[in-house]
Amino acid sequence: MLTLFHFEQGILQQTVVDGLLEALPEQTVWIDMLTPTRDDETAISRLLNIDIPSHEEMKEIEASSRLYEEGGALVMTMPVLSRAMTDEPESAVVTFILAGTRLLTVRYVDPLPFSMFVRRLARQPALVASGEQALVGVLEQIADRLADVLEGATADMETISRDIFRKSDVKGQDLKDILQRVGRAGDLATKAKDSLLGLNRLLLFLGGQTGIRKDVKVRMKTLMRDTSSIADHASFLSTKVSFLLDATLGMINIEQNNIIKLFTVASVAFLPPTLIASIYGMNFKVLPELQWRYGYPIALGLMLLSAVVPFIYFRRKKWL
Repeated sequence: MLTLFHFEQGILQQTVVDGLLEALPEQTVWIDMLTPTRDDETAISRLLNIDIPSHEEMKEIEASSRLYEEGGALVMTMPVLSRAMTDEPESAVVTFILAGTRLLTVRYVDPLPFSMFVRRLARQPALVASGEQALVGVLEQIADRLADVLEGATADMETISRDIFRKSDVKGQDLKDILQRVGRAGDLATKAKDSLLGLNRLLLFLGGQTGIRKDVKVRMKTLMRDTSSIADHASFLSTKVSFLLDATLGMINIEQNNIIKLFTVASVAFLPPTLIASIYGMNFKVLPELQWRYGYPIALGLMLLSAVVPFIYFRRKKWL
């Protein structure tokens, strides 16, 4: 899908292109390409006189492949956190191309920051007064979204912490659910840190360009400070996740040890009765107690007593 943001008589217009694009409106400031076709890429490359990286090229991790200048256009690629509120968060690459006064975005996912930014434009069209401002506005929205995601993950970690350390009835299935929640938070924190790293590199690259307007650079410096603080929070969250993961595994080990201990105590408690039963189950011709009138109830009593005494002993030792 190809979406154009352009001004007509001072009013911001949003146009979804259906079919092959022949020409751009004169005051186009932002071209958003979502899952573009080969024809879309060819048309935009011709109209802007730039080379658009393919989806495979966007996935390359070398800095030289993600941040470079070509033909007077700045090509910047970074991972953006997507589907953060689902069970399978995704870190997908998005390419920003600043070609003169126009911004081109190429993406194959639809992260929430883009739709949020588009909704903001209905109230604040000045956010896309130029391609540079549109770029910084989208990046600010991405940083805000990352902050919200990490705040939610931190709150979830606090809930998990209370469940682990302040509840006395946390058992097997609960611990399994907690382990899954901790793993999801860890995965989310990792992908958020990856996105923050890409955002920081992009801002450093963009800040080193000489043609960027002064007011845009001021916003970029503020965004870099925000990114740094969010990255610190992501590092804290990763540490918290590691701690809770170790704690959860420790609780699982304790529960398993308690089960093993229970079976061990039961085995020890029933060992003396088994010994007594084995003695009187031997097939020797002479067993003096076989002639006792009360031998059977006495044997049963001995077996019961030999089972009860270890049980009482274990209870006093608080092994049960």
